[in-house]
Amino acid sequence: MPEKSEDDAFYELSCYTTARADPQFIHQYVIDAFAAQYANEKTKTITLIFALVGLYLHIEKNFTGKDVQKAHMQLAKHKKLWPKFKLPQYRGNISVYDVIAAPEGPKRDKVINKWCASVWDAYKENHYQVVSLVKRELWPRKG
Repeated sequence: MPEKSEDDAFYELSCYTTARADPQFIHQYVIDAFAAQYANEKTKTITLIFALVGLYLHIEKNFTGKDVQKAHMQLAKHKKLWPKFKLPQYRGNISVYDVIAAPEGPKRDKVINKWCASVWDAYKENHYQVVSLVKRELWPRKG
């Protein structure tokens, strides 16, 4: 039997996360980690922006998945030319395969968080640009 593709592993993980009655809405973390880890030159700019903003808000600011989703909706209201981010060659030491290999429940959820942190860290050259975008677009200073 052939090994699962990254997409198949993502779909399996998505079934797991969407089926959970989870107030954190960890499914959003999975979407963002996967999008950033497997982004390539054909990935839409907005897809990578949403993924990196989501990872930043989750890892650095402890946002729930629901809060990240709200931030994405707020960003979507801004129709503009978005900045491009540099795609790192190395995308983290945890993959979607590692996540689905973990036992379901709290252990898998912990691996999801480690995966997010690993992918976010892999994009460290872009951190300043992501933080600046969040401050400018989501938390602008008044006055």
